[in-house]
Amino acid sequence: MLELRNVSAAYGNIQVLHDIDIVINRGEIITLIGANGAGKSTTLMAISGIVPVRSGKIMFEDEPIHKLSPEKLVAKGICQVPEGRRIFPQLTVQENLDMGAFLRDDADGIKDDIDYVFSLFPILADRRGQDGGTLSGGEQQMLAMSRALMARPKLLLLDEPSMGLAPLFIKQIFDIVKKINKEHNTTIFLVEQNANMALHVADRGYVIENGVITISDSAENLLGNQDIQKAYLGI
Repeated sequence: MLELRNVSAAYGNIQVLHDIDIVINRGEIITLIGANGAGKSTTLMAISGIVPVRSGKIMFEDEPIHKLSPEKLVAKGICQVPEGRRIFPQLTVQENLDMGAFLRDDADGIKDDIDYVFSLFPILADRRGQDGGTLSGGEQQMLAMSRALMARPKLLLLDEPSMGLAPLFIKQIFDIVKKINKEHNTTIFLVEQNANMALHVADRGYVIENGVITISDSAENLLGNQDIQKAYLGI
């Protein structure tokens, strides 16, 4: 579904990604793990069209997309849940969800999807008239994920969904990630500092160090890799 071919990206004169190659097949959960500053979020932002690709190609469903604007990528079915949630704090929960469906015009489908995200996160149904900025961190993460789902993505990009959350919320978020993947066959690319949780839900994983992909393997093999255990799993 998605392929990064020798992709390099930079912020001005500071190059962050160096000729990385990543392949994501339809229906998979893929995780990208690495230390802070390794290039994880930049990888997602390059896919989303937020950070320009300096060289290489990004292919989505056999079509080059690395020169497309972010809104055109959303229309093609790529949605990102950014690090730090970035909901609209002065809009209600309902209005945030409506913004997620901004490019759609199928009223019945939108209603069905709102019912679906409320079934995933019942607390949001209770708070539908409440301003997003008054929600807890965990509830805001739920809202950010729900807002992205309202666009009916084929590929969902999740950037550090567990950041700053209590353990109970973290488990709930990762359970929902698996559910979204299975129930809707939504392909998921997960960037996550919590490598242990990420590898337990993923099919395959990539390790990035200093903007370079150093390891690619099944999630099971990465969990059993002694170097990965020592560097990222605290074992």
